[in-house]
Amino acid sequence: MRHNKSGRRLGRNSSHRLAMMRNLVTSLLEHEKITTTDCRAKELRKVAEKMITLGKRGDIHARRQALQVVRDRKVVAKLFERLAPRYQDRPGGYTRIIKLANRLGDNASQSIIELVEESGSAAPQA
Repeated sequence: MRHNKSGRRLGRNSSHRLAMMRNLVTSLLEHEKITTTDCRAKELRKVAEKMITLGKRGDIHARRQALQVVRDRKVVAKLFERLAPRYQDRPGGYTRIIKLANRLGDNASQSIIELVEESGSAAPQA
């Protein structure tokens, strides 16, 4: 039984899972929208929200902590300079998961995970 064991294993060992999450969060922060499976998107949301929270802190220690996960300095610079100020007044919930149709090859459930737009480009309220 898996009592009190959090997180999905995603059919990989721990080092492969860690590398995959690092690559996924780097791609999400770089492109602001990616398509992946539902399980991966739900696990990615946890890591991505922590990275944006580190970006909102903005100090040098937070930048070094973000560099431990996101190994690309350009993406970390984008996180701290452009993405974090966008969510400064938002207490959480920086990502959105949208379900898609199943993948044709293996019938895996697909979804889009994207960063929520906060900077004035939202639809007008009626």
